[in-house]
Amino acid sequence: QVQLVESGGGLVQAGGSLRLSCAASGGTWSSYSMGWFRQAPGKERVFVAAIRWTGTTYYADSMKGRFSISRDSAKNTMTLQMNSLKPEDTAVYYCAAGSFSSSYREYAYWGQGTQVTVSS
Repeated sequence: QVQLVESGGGLVQAGGSLRLSCAASGGTWSSYSMGWFRQAPGKERVFVAAIRWTGTTYYADSMKGRFSISRDSAKNTMTLQMNSLKPEDTAVYYCAAGSFSSSYREYAYWGQGTQVTVSS
Protein backbone atom coordinates (compact mmCIF):
# COMPACT_ATOMS: atom_id res chain seq x y z
CA GLN A 1 0.00 0.00 0.00
CA VAL A 2 1.41 3.36 -1.05
CA GLN A 3 0.87 6.36 1.20
CA LEU A 4 1.15 9.89 -0.13
CA VAL A 5 1.24 13.13 1.86
CA GLU A 6 1.22 16.56 0.24
CA SER A 7 2.58 19.75 1.73
CA GLY A 8 3.53 23.26 0.69
CA GLY A 9 0.17 24.76 -0.14
CA GLY A 10 -0.87 28.19 1.03
CA LEU A 11 -1.92 31.70 0.07
CA VAL A 12 0.07 33.60 -2.53
CA GLN A 13 -0.48 36.71 -4.62
CA ALA A 14 -0.94 36.50 -8.36
CA GLY A 15 2.43 36.27 -10.08
CA GLY A 16 3.99 34.54 -7.12
CA SER A 17 5.37 31.03 -6.71
CA LEU A 18 4.75 27.98 -4.56
CA ARG A 19 6.47 24.64 -4.29
CA LEU A 20 4.37 21.61 -3.44
CA SER A 21 5.87 18.41 -2.13
CA CYS A 22 4.54 14.88 -2.00
CA ALA A 23 6.14 12.43 0.40
CA ALA A 24 5.69 8.79 -0.57
CA SER A 25 6.03 5.64 1.50
CA GLY A 26 5.07 1.99 1.44
CA GLY A 27 4.79 -0.52 -1.34
CA THR A 28 6.90 -0.11 -4.44
CA TRP A 29 5.94 3.49 -5.02
CA SER A 30 9.11 4.23 -6.98
CA SER A 31 7.95 1.94 -9.78
CA TYR A 32 4.79 3.97 -10.29
CA SER A 33 4.34 7.05 -12.35
CA MET A 34 3.39 10.04 -10.24
CA GLY A 35 1.04 12.83 -11.00
CA TRP A 36 -0.47 16.06 -9.75
CA PHE A 37 -4.12 16.91 -10.11
CA ARG A 38 -6.17 19.80 -8.86
CA GLN A 39 -9.79 20.38 -8.02
CA ALA A 40 -11.52 23.71 -7.60
CA PRO A 41 -14.82 23.99 -5.70
CA GLY A 42 -17.70 22.64 -7.73
CA LYS A 43 -15.44 21.47 -10.53
CA GLU A 44 -13.97 18.17 -11.65
CA ARG A 45 -10.50 17.00 -10.71
CA VAL A 46 -8.17 17.94 -13.56
CA PHE A 47 -4.72 16.86 -14.61
CA VAL A 48 -1.74 19.11 -13.93
CA ALA A 49 1.41 17.10 -14.60
CA ALA A 50 2.88 13.60 -14.44
CA ILE A 51 6.33 12.04 -14.27
CA ARG A 52 7.55 8.53 -14.96
CA TRP A 53 10.13 6.80 -12.82
CA THR A 54 12.50 7.38 -15.75
CA GLY A 55 12.00 11.14 -15.44
CA THR A 56 9.81 11.61 -18.51
CA THR A 57 7.32 14.40 -17.85
CA TYR A 58 3.90 15.34 -19.19
CA TYR A 59 2.04 18.60 -18.59
CA ALA A 60 -1.41 19.93 -19.15
CA ASP A 61 -1.21 22.59 -21.84
CA SER A 62 -2.24 25.42 -19.52
CA MET A 63 0.60 24.57 -17.11
CA LYS A 64 3.43 24.29 -19.61
CA GLY A 65 6.14 26.84 -18.98
CA ARG A 66 4.78 27.78 -15.54
CA PHE A 67 4.83 24.50 -13.63
CA SER A 68 7.66 22.00 -13.26
CA ILE A 69 7.35 18.47 -11.89
CA SER A 70 10.25 16.47 -10.50
CA ARG A 71 10.88 13.45 -8.33
CA ASP A 72 13.69 12.29 -6.09
CA SER A 73 13.51 8.56 -5.56
CA ALA A 74 16.32 8.65 -3.01
CA LYS A 75 14.29 11.03 -0.85
CA ASN A 76 10.91 9.46 -1.67
CA THR A 77 9.52 12.78 -2.77
CA MET A 78 7.90 14.43 -5.74
CA THR A 79 7.61 18.18 -6.15
CA LEU A 80 5.61 20.63 -8.21
CA GLN A 81 7.19 24.05 -8.67
CA MET A 82 4.51 26.54 -9.61
CA ASN A 83 5.49 29.95 -10.97
CA SER A 84 3.55 32.91 -12.33
CA LEU A 85 0.50 31.80 -10.42
CA LYS A 86 -2.91 33.05 -11.42
CA PRO A 87 -6.16 33.28 -9.44
CA GLU A 88 -7.55 30.49 -11.63
CA ASP A 89 -4.86 28.19 -10.24
CA THR A 90 -6.70 28.25 -6.92
CA ALA A 91 -7.66 24.67 -6.02
CA VAL A 92 -6.88 21.72 -3.84
CA TYR A 93 -3.84 19.99 -5.29
CA TYR A 94 -3.49 16.23 -5.03
CA CYS A 95 -0.56 13.96 -5.70
CA ALA A 96 -1.20 10.49 -7.02
CA ALA A 97 0.62 7.30 -7.95
CA GLY A 98 -0.37 5.02 -10.80
CA SER A 99 -0.03 4.85 -14.57
CA PHE A 100 1.52 7.60 -16.69
CA SER A 101 -1.70 9.29 -17.73
CA SER A 102 -3.70 12.49 -17.65
CA SER A 103 -6.78 10.57 -16.48
CA TYR A 104 -7.36 10.45 -12.75
CA ARG A 105 -8.88 6.99 -13.26
CA GLU A 106 -5.41 5.61 -14.01
CA TYR A 107 -4.08 6.49 -10.56
CA ALA A 108 -4.61 4.04 -7.72
CA TYR A 109 -3.19 5.99 -4.79
CA TRP A 110 -3.96 9.52 -3.67
CA GLY A 111 -2.86 11.97 -1.05
CA GLN A 112 -5.25 14.02 1.05
CA GLY A 113 -4.65 17.22 -0.89
CA THR A 114 -3.19 20.63 -0.10
CA GLN A 115 -4.98 23.95 -0.64
CA VAL A 116 -3.47 26.54 -2.95
CA THR A 117 -5.10 29.97 -3.00
CA VAL A 118 -3.95 32.69 -5.37
CA SER A 119 -5.22 36.19 -4.63
CA SER A 120 -5.61 38.84 -7.32
